[in-house]
Amino acid sequence: MRMTLLALMLLALTTAPAFAAPAKTKPPASAAPTSDKALVDKAATYLQGLKSAQASFSQTDPHGAVTSGTFSLQRPGKARFAYDPPTGLTVVADGVDVDVYDAKLKTFNQYPLKQTPLALLLASDVHFDKTAVAASVSRERGGFSITLRDAAKKTQGQLTLKFMETPFALAGWTVVDPQGGKTVVTLSNLKSGVALAADLFELRDPHPRAFKP
Repeated sequence: MRMTLLALMLLALTTAPAFAAPAKTKPPASAAPTSDKALVDKAATYLQGLKSAQASFSQTDPHGAVTSGTFSLQRPGKARFAYDPPTGLTVVADGVDVDVYDAKLKTFNQYPLKQTPLALLLASDVHFDKTAVAASVSRERGGFSITLRDAAKKTQGQLTLKFMETPFALAGWTVVDPQGGKTVVTLSNLKSGVALAADLFELRDPHPRAFKP
């Protein structure tokens, strides 16, 4: 089965809010502890100021399959994952929807952006104390990671953002779906403040089906 980062997350979360704590944990009522608050604030401020960016990405799906490609971001609302051949997959968030086109299978699917984890990175206002709350902070060599939970506590699964300290930047993320499957994305050569063409965030079904009443 060809499970990609967004396909996996979208299939798991299209009927519920985007972020949640693991099913068997009881996250604290408040946000991250005071000792970690500076890191949480630093991450939120960074994402808030990240208006445009482009990077290479490597993705490992729950089955161990590795794919790669180019990630482009234009906040608020827009992102593009262009997978390298032979994957044949393109994923675009246009500010309203997330479109997923599989050139090999010739399938085109569309999901509301607000119902996907991409909504966090692409929101006009990034706060880790409202819809998505920082449930824990983990210090790691060369950086740290923040695990998020759904403030409404209505979904299962887990999203963790990873940041590197020098230079400070988003380094990737890990998504654990409700069944425990883990998808890991690592970013490299991230460049911020880049000029990106508007049509980069437009994706239409190249094989539209004729309407039959």
